[in-house]
Amino acid sequence: MKVLGFGILFILLMAAAVVLVGQLGLLKGRMPADLGVREGRLKPPSSTPNSVSSQADLYPNHPQRDYARIAPLGYAGDGDAAMARLATLLKGMDRTTVVTQQADYLYVQCTTAVLKFTDDVEFWLDRSAHVIQVRSASRLGASDLGVNRKRVEKIRAQFQKN
Repeated sequence: MKVLGFGILFILLMAAAVVLVGQLGLLKGRMPADLGVREGRLKPPSSTPNSVSSQADLYPNHPQRDYARIAPLGYAGDGDAAMARLATLLKGMDRTTVVTQQADYLYVQCTTAVLKFTDDVEFWLDRSAHVIQVRSASRLGASDLGVNRKRVEKIRAQFQKN
């Protein structure tokens, strides 16, 4: 019985330590240096299942292409107005910081509530396709447990409502 109590106490202490490490910002990771649009492409999906990209099909041999595949954001009317509307939406989201805002590109950082993991999210106005391309990726971890996909779909739903 004492061994069981010690095991539970150990698990609780480890969980508290992980939360403390997160709250101190030690799980946020480093901002990638290669974000942005290059030759009409956002950065490729991550090599592990922790990102989504509307441009995943541009990388046919990528090991996470199927996992990462997500539709771009559609819009009607003026692309610049759509990007401005998207920026306003993102600025209103909890734990989301707009880092770069340009007429055709947005880069935001999203932070999880408890452990303070940071994800990098990019949006690029693809005028020729009349869509907004998107990429959302976790900085740390081999899996995102579907968080990036859920985030993009939540943004899509709110964007389409406005």
